[in-house]
Amino acid sequence: MSDRGRDVLIAGLARLRVALGFVFGALVLVLARPNVASIAIGMSVAACGEAIRVWAAGHLQKSREVTVSGPYRWTAHPLYVGSSVMGVGLAIACASVPVAVLIAVYLMTTLTAAISSEEAYLRRTFGEQYDLYRRGVAAKRASGSRRRFSLTQAMENREYRAVIGLVLALLLLLLKARYTGLFWQTANRARAVSSVVEHRLYTPAVTGSNPVPPTPSLAAASFGVQAVEVVAVGKWVSW
Repeated sequence: MSDRGRDVLIAGLARLRVALGFVFGALVLVLARPNVASIAIGMSVAACGEAIRVWAAGHLQKSREVTVSGPYRWTAHPLYVGSSVMGVGLAIACASVPVAVLIAVYLMTTLTAAISSEEAYLRRTFGEQYDLYRRGVAAKRASGSRRRFSLTQAMENREYRAVIGLVLALLLLLLKARYTGLFWQTANRARAVSSVVEHRLYTPAVTGSNPVPPTPSLAAASFGVQAVEVVAVGKWVSW
C-alpha cells in the first residue's frame, strides 16, 4: 500500500471510530455472558479507565497548545490509555472470549489510527514544540506542566459522554446478566420437572411389566413443562 493510501485508511478509521464503536458494541452485547462477579470486577476496572480519561480531559486544551500538565507529563495519549483500560474492564465484565477478541481488534485498529492521525496534526500545527515534548525535553519543563485539573475543562471536552456511555454499558450488562440467569434457571427447572414426569409416566408398575398409563394430571404436568420451555426460549430469542 502506498503512503497516500495508508494515510487515507488511517484518516478514515480515525473518523469512523465512534460509528464503528456502535457496531462493535452491538456485537459485544449479543456475545456477552456476564454474571454478577464479572460485572463487579470488570466495571471496577473500567471505572479506573474512565477516571484516567476524566483526569486527562480536565487538562487537555485541544488545538490550542501542546498540553503538558496532568497525565500528559508522563504519556502523550492518556485519553487512549484510559480507553484501553476501559476496554479491558468491559472484556472482563462480559465474561466472553469472543468479546475480548472483538474489543482487542477494535482498540488496536481504531486507537492506532487515531494516534497516528492526531500526531500528524500536532506536528503540522506545533512543529518543533511537539517534537520536543515527545522527546521529553523543553515542553515538559514549561510552566503549564503545573496547571491544575479543571472539571469545567473536562466538561468542555465533552468527557461526560464517555461517563454516560459507561453507565449505559453497566445497565445493559446487568439486564443481560439478569435475563441470561432467568433463562438458564427456567430451562434447568423445566428439564428437572420434565425428567421427573417422564420417570413417573414410564416406570414399570410394581405388580407388572407394563408402564403405568399416564393419568390426566401427569399428562397436564408434562404439557405444562413443555410450555414453560417454549416460553423461556421465546423470551431469550426476543432479548
